[in-house]
Amino acid sequence: MSNTREILDKIKTISNTQKITKAMEMVAASKMRRSQLLMENSRPYSDKILQTISHLAKSHSEYRHPYFHSREIKNIGYLIVSSDRGLCGGLNNNLFKNILMEIQKNQQQGYGIELFLIGKKAESYFRRFDLDIQGLQSGLSNKIDSSRLTGITKLMLDRYDKGRIDSVKVVYNKFINTMSQQPIIHKLIPLETEQEDSDASYWDYIYEPDARDLLDELLTRYIEAIVYQALVENIACEQSARMVAMKSATDNAGELIKQFRLSYNKARQASITQEISEIVGGAAAV
Repeated sequence: MSNTREILDKIKTISNTQKITKAMEMVAASKMRRSQLLMENSRPYSDKILQTISHLAKSHSEYRHPYFHSREIKNIGYLIVSSDRGLCGGLNNNLFKNILMEIQKNQQQGYGIELFLIGKKAESYFRRFDLDIQGLQSGLSNKIDSSRLTGITKLMLDRYDKGRIDSVKVVYNKFINTMSQQPIIHKLIPLETEQEDSDASYWDYIYEPDARDLLDELLTRYIEAIVYQALVENIACEQSARMVAMKSATDNAGELIKQFRLSYNKARQASITQEISEIVGGAAAV
């Protein structure tokens, strides 16, 4: 009898867990739809400003912004975007493993590494390594606000402007679909131009009021847009991965409940059979 009680306790515990994972799945699905809408609405802007900057890099302007010029690379900065919470499968770990391999490869080649981290998971992961963490930002998953990215973005750009780092890359998960997220390492500055046909290789613009003022402002807006897009892409990936992970956990809990119910029925049947045998044996003895 004690065996059946233990099985019933396990069924009850797993059922309670299943209710929690089911609720988390539904919450993640709701957040995923909102984050996907936000991501899709911001993509055209980031794609267009990236295209515009690529054209400006090929123009014959009298003023060339410093972000257009490559220089000898001694130190590399990585802006790594992660989630604040877990329970989203291998989303964060897959991203961290990819970037850690590149970081270690660059260290072996003698490059210095500086990190600018967004998300508590990135902070807890990279704290374990002997790496120079220059900036931290968290709490952006709950309230997506581009103004809250200004601080860490400005810190990163100041380090680049002062020559402390010579290249900046942004690292995040790109949303492909609900079941698929792709780790991305995008070179932010110095700016890389898109490869186009030779007929469209050169661009000329008329600048109003002044090329310097316009490009200084536009390049800042470009970097902010790319960092913001990386954040919303990563949040959409986070909610999708969490929904899938919670659905898998709910389904697995259902399978475990079925197995324990089968074990319970077998144990109960064995107990009843034993009781009947004892009664029949006692009656025969009388």
